[in-house]
Amino acid sequence: MEKKISSSVLLAIIASGVMTFSGVTVETSMNITFPTLIKEFGIGLSVVQWMTTIYLLVLSSIIPLSRFLKARFKMSTLFIVANLLFLAGLVVDAFAPSFIFLLLGRVIQGLGTGIALPLMFNIILENVPQERLGVMMGFGSLITAAASAVGPTFGGIIVNTLGWRFIFIILMPVLLISLLMGIFSIPHLRKNELSSERFDLKSFLLIVATFAGLIIGIDTISTSSFWNPMVLIPIVIGLVALFTFIRVQNHSAQPLLRVHILKNTAYAKYVVAFFINQLIILGLAFVVPNYVQLINHSSSSVAGLLLLPGAVIGAVVSPFSGALLDRFGAKKPILSGIAVMVVSLLLLSIFSSHLANSVIMILYSLIMIGVGLAYGNIMTKGLSYLSGELQADGNAIITTVQQFAGAIGTVIVATIITKVGAIGGGNGLLGYTAALIFLLVISIIQLITIKTTKE
Repeated sequence: MEKKISSSVLLAIIASGVMTFSGVTVETSMNITFPTLIKEFGIGLSVVQWMTTIYLLVLSSIIPLSRFLKARFKMSTLFIVANLLFLAGLVVDAFAPSFIFLLLGRVIQGLGTGIALPLMFNIILENVPQERLGVMMGFGSLITAAASAVGPTFGGIIVNTLGWRFIFIILMPVLLISLLMGIFSIPHLRKNELSSERFDLKSFLLIVATFAGLIIGIDTISTSSFWNPMVLIPIVIGLVALFTFIRVQNHSAQPLLRVHILKNTAYAKYVVAFFINQLIILGLAFVVPNYVQLINHSSSSVAGLLLLPGAVIGAVVSPFSGALLDRFGAKKPILSGIAVMVVSLLLLSIFSSHLANSVIMILYSLIMIGVGLAYGNIMTKGLSYLSGELQADGNAIITTVQQFAGAIGTVIVATIITKVGAIGGGNGLLGYTAALIFLLVISIIQLITIKTTKE
């Protein structure tokens, strides 16, 4: 007999999901505000981009702590702290008198979202019956995917009608509703055993150095040569910090994050596949609207609307694909989804010299159906290779990888378009073709990675 999910568990997932949705919505809607913020605060593009960069840096630094936080604090405490931090960040940004205060608000929001993102999936993993796990992990993926879909549209409408500050103001009552739902439901969840392990400050500083170096260095590549010291030095610092962090964790009696789980080849392969999936999503989110505007000479509104059907369809497919996992296992929906992505990207690459907007919308929608079939199931299947006590570490690593892909995905694709276009004598179309081929190649690598992983 199929076990039911209790109302408290459902309410707790929705409450944490609303936080996650709000965090991703703000993140994806902020890019729309950049021209307005540049004009209002008298700053340049390189400065305003710190709105996203500093948020992703904080997010990437906090998420790896989720296993430690879960072991030290009650789930209800983490939820309330995350929610209040996010609310405080929204208030600071909504009434920011200067750009410095805007950055401060983004830092506070990053702290809250960094706790909230892994929390939702930890609640699902620990409280949902095994036979319903695929559906609920798909529901969790739906939340983040839907937020990514509506974020740019939401941001554009609010900026053009009410003003950018209302992006933060509108989300305040949403967070308050989430807080009330969580306070009511989370105390009824399965209690996690608390430990007294100490916080490893050295390891945390290495995490910060890793992501600060890699994110800042890779972000600079788009405007500089790879051999520029402003690119090389941060990347080297990030890599040295990363290898030092791994070494410290492997020799620690109480590691901040059990990175040794990456020695589990099957799990590691699914982490790589998840990283590639996220790169493809974000790469296309940059390539498609820019191609539509710069090559097809359509308006920004048309470019934004072309993305919306695919994003919505992909989001809706996510829980359905989780049900397929529960019934048929993970590999069938995952491989089917990736195959759809590969074929669609192949068609985009072949016909990249002349793609009508209608064709782009259809192929992009097909790709997002493929993403919907694969995305949440890759995460669920990857974590299934780990024992219960290691799943919090596995969730932390996968969620960190997701955010890191978010931080560098757009930069990589933009750099390919710019550099290849310059080599081709300013031929922008050549750059877009190269970017699509890059996405095609990594999608094939993703397919091979999953195909060669043993059950």
